[in-house]
Amino acid sequence: MSDILKQDIKYITGVGPHKKDILKKELGIETYGDLLEYYPYKYVDRSHVYSISSLSLDMPFVQIRGKILSFESFDKGTGKKRLVAHFGDGTGVIDLVWFSGTQYVSKNYKTGTDYIVFGKPTVFGGRFQINHPELDKAENLQLSEMGLQPYYVTTERMKNAGLTSRSLERIVKSLISKLPPLPETLPDFITSPLFFVSRNEAVRGVHYPHSQHEMQKARERLKFEELFYVQLNILRYTANHRRKYRGYLLPRIGDHFHNFFRHNLKFELTGAQKRVMHEIQADMNTGRQMNRLVQGDVGSGKTLVALMAMLIAVDNGFQACIMAPTEILAEQHLATIKAFLDGLELRVELLTGVVKGKRRKAILEGLVTGEVNILVGTHAVIEETVQFSNLGLAVVDEQHRFGVAQRAKLWAKNDNPPHILVMTATPIPRTLAMTIYGDLDVSVIDELPPGRKPIQTIHKYDTQMASLYSGIRQQIALGRQVYIVYPLISESEKMDLKNLEDGYEQLSRVFPEFKMSKVHGRMKPAEKEEEMQRFASGETQILVATTVIEVGVNVPNASVMVIMEAQRFGLSQLHQLRGRVGRGADQSYCILVSGHELATETRKRLEIMTETNDGFRIAEADLKLRGPGDLEGTQQSGLAFDLKIADIARDGQLVQLARDEAQKIIDDDPECNSPRYSMLWRRLDELRADSVDWAQIS
Repeated sequence: MSDILKQDIKYITGVGPHKKDILKKELGIETYGDLLEYYPYKYVDRSHVYSISSLSLDMPFVQIRGKILSFESFDKGTGKKRLVAHFGDGTGVIDLVWFSGTQYVSKNYKTGTDYIVFGKPTVFGGRFQINHPELDKAENLQLSEMGLQPYYVTTERMKNAGLTSRSLERIVKSLISKLPPLPETLPDFITSPLFFVSRNEAVRGVHYPHSQHEMQKARERLKFEELFYVQLNILRYTANHRRKYRGYLLPRIGDHFHNFFRHNLKFELTGAQKRVMHEIQADMNTGRQMNRLVQGDVGSGKTLVALMAMLIAVDNGFQACIMAPTEILAEQHLATIKAFLDGLELRVELLTGVVKGKRRKAILEGLVTGEVNILVGTHAVIEETVQFSNLGLAVVDEQHRFGVAQRAKLWAKNDNPPHILVMTATPIPRTLAMTIYGDLDVSVIDELPPGRKPIQTIHKYDTQMASLYSGIRQQIALGRQVYIVYPLISESEKMDLKNLEDGYEQLSRVFPEFKMSKVHGRMKPAEKEEEMQRFASGETQILVATTVIEVGVNVPNASVMVIMEAQRFGLSQLHQLRGRVGRGADQSYCILVSGHELATETRKRLEIMTETNDGFRIAEADLKLRGPGDLEGTQQSGLAFDLKIADIARDGQLVQLARDEAQKIIDDDPECNSPRYSMLWRRLDELRADSVDWAQIS
């Protein structure tokens, strides 16, 4: 049967070589199987016929049955025509209107013939009309069998070639009518207890449902199957990985850790930090390689947790490294770590692109001899020239900014792969984390250090700048500092840079009594660093910047974050920027400035920001608003979200169910060779051969 599904679509009635070529280029559809998995995105009820006299404007789509009474053509100039068919059903008359394709309509549709018309009713000149309706001869349509009509996404090129949603519907129907029953892809011991329909029923029901219930049952089964095989692949990979790679045992809590904890740590760890440290310590004691993701909002203390894990590695005779996505962030990690380790006899070095010559040579030699205990760096850490004596722990900060291949290079830095600790300040919804980072154990630091006050977020319109300037003056009078951020989107970099420059000039006139710094991505690193240092030291009171300050700036005295044109930022970016303030004990504020005219989705984004500081709630909302493929990180990480019907944002319960069912299989058959599960392993290998290897993502 699988051979039939691999047959070329050009042999389906209504396709042929030309349309096959377009379907391949536009949608990647080449085989029967590909076409069956191109699912409808919506359905319209075609089981009911309305009379013209019962039509109202609040009806989305309607069907009426009657005859074309007459045609009327109107010349629109420049050779274009508007064609109107007056259509009656005995209860009234409605106009059917075409602005293009008028020759085809005149040639193919005749007066006096019984038609079923389908479309959205509107009113023009006091009379109902339907623009570009669908017309079928009534004798060709059996309405009792139509049920819900599927709608397929099509491109402009497809439409030009006659591949509309309706023609795709006919092509799929033609294929399904000729296919024998489709083979099952999930065993009965999974489908029966969960009351799922068979794959054959699901595929036929998703394309041609006769009722809402049939459509929902079909979609539920297909979504589960898709998610189940994603999770099974991830869990099989994880089980194989854990058997294959033994990890270094790091059981000792030694002098460096104890001295740091007793003498250098000036405050109590939060409960969340203690819990995560226990989880890391347990991982390092199992004899298998640790792969742990630590999530926590900006300011929750992830770097401190990572440092304590690195001290455990050092106390056990190993080296540790931390890799950050930018030089600014790497330098900040170095400053933080050195301040924490003040007085302890440990060699901590920085390796970035700007470290060259004798200094670089000395660091590389120190790594090989083992004299360098902790290395902080950027992508430079994974260069082939960088060799360690004994790397036991690698920490990756903001891991979504590194490609899969880059992260994998860390593994080659020792005979056995080092323990891996991944940190992110971008909260990831649980359902998404289960899929993107499915092979990582997840820890969450969900507490902020004591004494931190929640940041107050306020939305202001650009007509309220006078009150905003007044508030800024008050905060600076209290000795605080202020960030003012302008958007920087790569496609319009020149325009945005002008906005920042104009904004800086205007602010200079508004606040002549204050000193200001200016930072943007086009500045040389040394200039940028100098301006940031002026702000960090308190020499300047206002920092005007683009989003280069999203990561890597820590100024506890800064209490106000003003985000100009806030409507141009995504939720996660707004949340990251807000996290630049609220780092001291003072009350902090985030002001979102926008124009009055906002799209519904944009207004919703800004409302979410003013309602909550909870990064996980914000991430869930972001996932629902934007979808998984658009979230920051998922594109850069090499993740191709090729889910065809499931939606991670909206199918959270099915993600969890699929995970649980897949885990049962792995627990029962860890070697993945039991005859009981042969159908599953065979199907998984087929899917992996056809698409992205989900297991390699993280």
